[in-house]
Amino acid sequence: MTIEVTPHIVIPDGDISLSFVRGSGPGGQNVNKVASAVQLRFDLAGTQALTDPVKARLRALAGRRLTDEGAILIIARNHRTQEQNRREAGERLADLIRSALVPPKPRKKTKPTRASRERRLETKTRQQRTKGLRGKVKWDS
Repeated sequence: MTIEVTPHIVIPDGDISLSFVRGSGPGGQNVNKVASAVQLRFDLAGTQALTDPVKARLRALAGRRLTDEGAILIIARNHRTQEQNRREAGERLADLIRSALVPPKPRKKTKPTRASRERRLETKTRQQRTKGLRGKVKWDS
């Protein structure tokens, strides 16, 4: 099962392993006897299809789906058949890789405007005055 992420990037069969387990999703009485849920395991650490920066972004995006061995584990059990779950798991992996392909925009340093600095100081002064009025009343002044 090769997964085409983009026309230029294709994940080969060797980087993906599929296993089928009994799912808790739809299926009626069939759910107890048919292994229709799919566990897709993508070997992120060993793949040659992706560059190192993309792998790093994908590692960050994967979150709790990343295993200790450096593989991404996707479980699909929303459909009644193995084929539909297999297709969904492949599509979810492709979507995850597509989002990792987009490099983050570099942050441009900006300075706060003069007006925003003045507003900030005015707010601080007003807050200081309000809090000062909440204190105990001094009769001698």
